[in-house]
Amino acid sequence: MPIHRLPEHLINQIAAGEVVERPASVLKEVLENAMDAGSTAVEVQLEQGGVRRIRVADDGCGIPQDELPLALERHATSKIASLDDLERVGTMGFRGEALAAVAAVSRMSITSRCERASHAWRIDADPRQLAPAALNHGTVVEVADLYFNTPARRKFLKSEGTEFAHCDDVFRRIALARPDVAMQLGHNGRISLRLPSGRREARVRALLGDDFLAAARSVDAESGLLRLSGFASLPAYSRSSRDAQFFYVNGRFVRDKLVTHAIREAYADILHGSRHPAYVLFLELDPFGVDVNVHPAKIEVRFRDSRAVHQFVYHALTRALAASAAAAAATAEAPGPQAESAAARFHPPPQQGRLAMEPAARAYFDFAAAARPETAAGFTPAVFAARPAAAAAAGQAAPALPAGDLAPPLGYALAQLHGVYILAQNESGLILVDMHAAHERILYERLKLLLDGTPGVQRLLIPAVFGVGARDMASAEEHAALLERMGFEIGPAGPQELAVRSVPALLAAAPVGELVRALLAELRDYPATEVVTARRNELLATMACHGAVRANRSLTVPEMNALLREMEATERADQCNHGRPTWTLLSMADLDKLFLRGR
Repeated sequence: MPIHRLPEHLINQIAAGEVVERPASVLKEVLENAMDAGSTAVEVQLEQGGVRRIRVADDGCGIPQDELPLALERHATSKIASLDDLERVGTMGFRGEALAAVAAVSRMSITSRCERASHAWRIDADPRQLAPAALNHGTVVEVADLYFNTPARRKFLKSEGTEFAHCDDVFRRIALARPDVAMQLGHNGRISLRLPSGRREARVRALLGDDFLAAARSVDAESGLLRLSGFASLPAYSRSSRDAQFFYVNGRFVRDKLVTHAIREAYADILHGSRHPAYVLFLELDPFGVDVNVHPAKIEVRFRDSRAVHQFVYHALTRALAASAAAAAATAEAPGPQAESAAARFHPPPQQGRLAMEPAARAYFDFAAAARPETAAGFTPAVFAARPAAAAAAGQAAPALPAGDLAPPLGYALAQLHGVYILAQNESGLILVDMHAAHERILYERLKLLLDGTPGVQRLLIPAVFGVGARDMASAEEHAALLERMGFEIGPAGPQELAVRSVPALLAAAPVGELVRALLAELRDYPATEVVTARRNELLATMACHGAVRANRSLTVPEMNALLREMEATERADQCNHGRPTWTLLSMADLDKLFLRGR
């Protein structure tokens, strides 16, 4: 076959293979054009998942009558005019081929009216004839019977529900980026989503729910020409899939491996396993610093200084996640009107004491006994009135808190529950702490600092001797220098025994045999260089887990308070090394709801 020019219609259909993958691709292109037109309200109507019909109406600037035929031509656009414009693209669309590609595989029409036009004009893709139309202002794009002329492509489309789900995803992505635009999505005559214009937080709440915002940290960092803002969830809100990950570059939703790696690294220290974080993040930078002309779908980008972007995103997110939320506990939801004031509940000076439950219970049983016939003769109201006062005098007062800024964020310990949880009160209500998880995070952060220097060593008065297998014996001998650098002095005590003569001072109370076996297993399964570099945090997490206070260990009130103060001073103390929360707050309002107070 000789070389020849392809027909224009065939060229458009080839381009449609890249641009128009499914109805969601059409919706994305048309919605981006609506945003570029300066719209303040956009209405989307779909039929049969968008395969039968897609209608997008906006109140933007509109298209002049003489430019409507050009809008359906390939490489015709109003958004760029030179190479310099292409290198500094500030709009969502710019390639000038989407409408032509869509028109080549569907029955498409555009109705538009500019602000000063006397009436609207309508153009059909086939035939391309202009006709007067009725429209208040803005533009309406209708795409019907997608792939009607390419049945082979239509067979690859999924069910109506699946195609609508993809359209819904596209709609939500664009809606998250533009909270200033009121948007509405309808399917088969029913309203699926109605989003009024407003602030970003309200839009995120409407699309991702209250649970996401309650478990998310606000991110706002700036460095030079780079700015990162939005919300990133704590590990407790992690997901089994990436369905709640939204990253935008200058308002454009993108999937970029560089950014994804930076975010994953920021979560690596607090989120382990196959779980995925949830986030809505917006990166703003000079348009010259990012190339969006990578793929026709415009979902991939390239950064001119990729290393700087990676480090900025990583450090900004790490700082946001490292800050402890303990301080927020002191400013949590205020109690209802029926609850007592903070000044009445807390009074200086802080004093630790045991709960006065036993004297109160004794007063109750004394009262019940006095009501029996055999003891009622000696009972008088005066005697009963005196007993609660005597009971109160017999026990110590409940721990008190100083009012205002003097109270620590996590308050003061009250008691220990089943040897697992610490109960504490702060100005907002009741704090529940998982003592093992909290102590594990504290040890982990300390070990990370100590491993970079010379760790403090605790020599054992009596060496800990325990039996091991031949592989563990070989690992201990091979990695003796590395173990010594970490604070362990280990040597053979027999053919199948090891003796531990010193351990890191932070782990002096840990079960030595169990801890050393776990470390030797790590060293046996991975090369020493990889353990020290790539797997360093996993190794330290293992050490911290074995060194943390165990469940069912009784703590004194000073020990519990010391743990609370350490939590307040430790980064990432809101979750343990495995991503589980270390504490939670039940505010006075929450407690009032549990007991139906005020109803």
